[in-house]
Amino acid sequence: MKTFDHLTVIGLREWIGLPALGVDRIRAKVDSGAKTSALHASEIETFVRDGDTWVRFTAHTGTPRKPRDTLCEARLISYKRVRSSNGQIEERHVIRTPMVLGDQCWEVDFTLTCRKSMRYRVLLGCAAMLDGQLVINPGLRFVQSHPQTERFITG
Repeated sequence: MKTFDHLTVIGLREWIGLPALGVDRIRAKVDSGAKTSALHASEIETFVRDGDTWVRFTAHTGTPRKPRDTLCEARLISYKRVRSSNGQIEERHVIRTPMVLGDQCWEVDFTLTCRKSMRYRVLLGCAAMLDGQLVINPGLRFVQSHPQTERFITG
């Protein structure tokens, strides 16, 4: 049997942080069937800063019972056509931002979309799992410690 000592084990649900967006901690649903990760966002608008296209949006990082909104800005990487779980194709803004999981941090691409009807405000797709060298144990949840975002905040 093969073992993967260099991979980090995660469960189907994990706490992540997005320090560059001002998000210390948010629950994420792990979805190996989705290529790209997704973040619940609204009021999305593009603008130009120093010749680059940026996007300003409200990230909804709380729960339906305890809403928490964060105004965010990030450089726009691209637009992506995504088929949602209900089969509709949607063109989404794509941003790249550092993501913290436990004591690790790496750059992850997130599409911005409305996940208002979803229980989890973040979907962690397989591209982020590959880049972070993660392997899923589907029988577990919240394997990793709370994200240590303070280690990765640059000021």
